[in-house]
Amino acid sequence: MGFVDYEEDGYVGIMTINRPQALNALNKDVLKDIEAAFDAVDLSRIRTIILTGAGEKSFVAGADIAAMSTMTKAEGEAFGKFGNDIFRKIETFPIPVIAAVNGFALGGGNELAMSCDIRICSDNAMFGQPEVGLGITPGFGGTQRLARLIGVGKAKEMVYGARNIKADEAYRLGLVNAVYTQEELMPAAKKLAAGIAKNAPIAVRNSKKAMNEGLQVDMDQAIVIEEKVFGDCFETEDQKEGMTAFSRNGKWTISKTNNNGSGAGNSPVIRILKNQEDLS
Repeated sequence: MGFVDYEEDGYVGIMTINRPQALNALNKDVLKDIEAAFDAVDLSRIRTIILTGAGEKSFVAGADIAAMSTMTKAEGEAFGKFGNDIFRKIETFPIPVIAAVNGFALGGGNELAMSCDIRICSDNAMFGQPEVGLGITPGFGGTQRLARLIGVGKAKEMVYGARNIKADEAYRLGLVNAVYTQEELMPAAKKLAAGIAKNAPIAVRNSKKAMNEGLQVDMDQAIVIEEKVFGDCFETEDQKEGMTAFSRNGKWTISKTNNNGSGAGNSPVIRILKNQEDLS
């Protein structure tokens, strides 16, 4: 995948968008490579994904303006759908995806980050939806996800005014969970990803499913979604072994189960409940 590098660190997959000469801007080829990278993830082994950009200046500076400048109405709509379908795939990917935003996350870059479950950033990061200054609207979900993440009023201010915000304001608004120095960003992302990956994989997947789907419906429907995925967990070896071990000695346990919770694999699931005090 020419524009996306992929490596694994334990149960964590790390994807790096690698087009630094264009500040990792998105064109159709880059988007295809992002989609291909996600399609190639071995979900029987990998439990968390980190998505970042090559270099220190940019996560993704936006969509490729030169490529968009000659598009017709039909081509623009098709390009928007193409990007939206890929970003929706990331948003609904079975395992958690963490955006490690290093530098610019503008336009399509901000939209890509917002399709991830969790965003953390470096102190030189900048976020924004500047499209109206170019005569277009956000096209990869920016008008929808930004309002859901930071509130309608602030989102409209940013979109209508093509206003970019720095890392500290993104943190204050809740667009990112934490801000680090550039040197600290990837170690922090790996630590966060590993902390998620050590837990029971089916429970993590089901939690993501419940939150994502539940936020799209009213509370009465949302709790039904939660009830179902909660019940599904009681068919897994993770639940049986984890609760049995805790009931017996109140201590953590390491179980050899695969990501399907079947007990057939060799990857250890490390319980987070180490002792009774962890519940307080």
